[in-house]
Amino acid sequence: MPSPPMKPSIGTPDALAADVTRVLAPNPSAMTYWGTNTYLVGQNSLVVIDPGPNNAAHLKALLAAIDGRQVAAIAVTHSHLDHSPLAPILAAEVGTKVWGYGTSSAGRSARMATLAATSNVAGGEGVDLDFTPDVFLADNAEITWSDGTLTALHTPGHFCNHLSFRFGDSLFSGDHVMGWASTLISPPDGDLTQYRASLRRLQNIGLSRFYPGHGAPIDSPETTLTALLAHRKHREAQIFAALTATPQSVTEITAKAYHDTPPTLLFAAARNAFAHLIDLYDNNEISCENPLDISSRFSRK
Repeated sequence: MPSPPMKPSIGTPDALAADVTRVLAPNPSAMTYWGTNTYLVGQNSLVVIDPGPNNAAHLKALLAAIDGRQVAAIAVTHSHLDHSPLAPILAAEVGTKVWGYGTSSAGRSARMATLAATSNVAGGEGVDLDFTPDVFLADNAEITWSDGTLTALHTPGHFCNHLSFRFGDSLFSGDHVMGWASTLISPPDGDLTQYRASLRRLQNIGLSRFYPGHGAPIDSPETTLTALLAHRKHREAQIFAALTATPQSVTEITAKAYHDTPPTLLFAAARNAFAHLIDLYDNNEISCENPLDISSRFSRK
């Protein structure tokens, strides 16, 4: 078996390629693994991807790694609190602009927009509600500077405004594809239907390496994408098997389908289960006792 990846040192620049440097933020947790990966792309002139949480030590580490070089842009994959809050602060320090898809509700599907407006469900993760980019990046828009070009790919699923950034044959995949676990899909900010479509979009487009928002680089992206799609199909089968003709709550269904999940991760598992239940319900495969909500009870038809 291959050796597990070496954990990088927090705050220390780590050269992953000639023009890609990682600086790890000091925010390790059960949901962030080692912490958030901030990337400096380029050599003489830089684009910074995902400055991370609003943390003074991380800001100091990033400024030291930048070392006076021009920062052409700050690009944000999505507006969770572990990825975007430091962006405007760093932008002010280095004299540049923040680029992103849109605010924290941009890119929502019609289903999730309705769910957000009519239910009591919240996303379940820390959302940066203040996030507004200076420059809005449409799907396939480019950030071009003296050291290269990043192409923004709208990859919603984990979060509605999620972008991945293509750089040559590499991809900065944010939390859409991570280097240590499958991603959390937490409605209404997360959408399983969008997530699967975004995974399929990235297949067969000639990518050789992913730089994820958490964890180590991924050098077998096609294998990883196939495995993630298979994982979701397997989870769907487990959730469907947990359903009966008697309506059950999301908590009850989660306890059956995720019986081997550590207690500390059961909350996240319940959010994933809810995402699958929405997808099954919208595909007319199961019934919902009440108007669709996190408190709804679900059953087989």
